Amino acid sequence: MKKNFPYVMTSRQINIPYLLKIGERKIAKIGKYLFDKEMTEIALFWGEGMEKMLGEQLKRGLEEHHVGIVSECTVTSIAVEDITATAFSLSSKVRAIVGIGGGKVLDFAKYASYLLRLPYISVPTSMSNDGFCSPTSSLTAKGVRKTIKSAIPYGVVIDLDVIANCPKIFLYSGVGDMIAKVSALWDWKTAFNQGRERFNDFASMMSYNSLDLLFLRHSSDLMAPRFQRSLATSLLYSGIAMEIAGSSRPASGSEHLISHALDEFSAKPKMHGLQVGTAAYLCAMLQDNPETDGVRDILSATGFFDFIAENPFDKKEFIKAVELAPTIKDNYYTILSEPKSLDLAVHLLEDDDILRRLVR
Repeated sequence: MKKNFPYVMTSRQINIPYLLKIGERKIAKIGKYLFDKEMTEIALFWGEGMEKMLGEQLKRGLEEHHVGIVSECTVTSIAVEDITATAFSLSSKVRAIVGIGGGKVLDFAKYASYLLRLPYISVPTSMSNDGFCSPTSSLTAKGVRKTIKSAIPYGVVIDLDVIANCPKIFLYSGVGDMIAKVSALWDWKTAFNQGRERFNDFASMMSYNSLDLLFLRHSSDLMAPRFQRSLATSLLYSGIAMEIAGSSRPASGSEHLISHALDEFSAKPKMHGLQVGTAAYLCAMLQDNPETDGVRDILSATGFFDFIAENPFDKKEFIKAVELAPTIKDNYYTILSEPKSLDLAVHLLEDDDILRRLVR
């Protein structure tokens, strides 16, 4: 349904990370960063396997700067119920929450800090998506996956030595999540032009600029240190763009709805960025998006298409996801809201040479 939003000037507080460190050998320096901000009593949450990999160098740095660990655990659940119980069981001595690992632990720690109104330090160990610096958490509530309001991190620390050693699939996922901004921004602007959404020019510009930073300045070699640094920075900008907009619109549109649908019923869902990157290419064509050629060129040059083709999507599942995607969010316009989109998507999946390799 079309909504008419009043064109009035409004202002609100925008939060951005106060502590921001991207570079080599940063894990060992986290103790210093926390000490400098007077965060000397922390709750520490690890992703699975991360304590064994990074615990020694992190804790050495914490001890050197007299930062105490009041509570520490490895996260295995992203259920809101478990996070709430954990958060409110923490000692009142805790002055900050630190999460180290992938999306699961970072979303857990982010939401716990939001509940307790404590500063949160995000330490991602891969660049698979922009969630490490977004104002939302992807959690389960009564067993159902939900995107839940949180707060953008107080601090982000990215150790490029760690990123360089993560499996290549995480880098492909990060590329897929970045390229999804093309279709997401088209959906957002079109929804605005139809009177269905508010639009923020600065958030849109920041999201577009994050793409320029990554894909126009560097080669397409995912293993190049400069590319990985730019991928980290671009994903960070994407998270901040969502904070500025007050919604996920600068980074999430039709391609994310397809991914959410796949998460719900696929026998073997793939990593988030692999799903949204593939869906973004399809959705850009559905949109007749002027950036479609650029999406195709980037995903070809980085090897993203070849990587997906090695383990393609199931065609029946993918078509079902396209069909169900418009029902994922109420009153949320994307290109998939258009009546002819499903038939056109099926045609493209059968006719486009690249999609025939990716979805079989």
